[in-house]
Amino acid sequence: MTTIHITYFAALRDVTGYAEETLITEVVTAQALFHKLTAKYHWPFSEADIQVAINDRYQPTDTLLKEGDRVVFIPPVAGG
Repeated sequence: MTTIHITYFAALRDVTGYAEETLITEVVTAQALFHKLTAKYHWPFSEADIQVAINDRYQPTDTLLKEGDRVVFIPPVAGG
């Protein structure tokens, strides 16, 4: 099991009701974490819509997670 710190921005924060949370999880990639959180919170975005940053750097979704990683899922941003 791995402890991961997650930050939620914009629409993801609205859906989860949290700005951040810490999870103890068995998932090993950012992609698996995304799917676990999508199932939990029913996010309205697909994996293709989201960017992921791990420890303040954009990473591919197949990046392996390590103990204590800080993960940010970044949804599409609308503006005008």
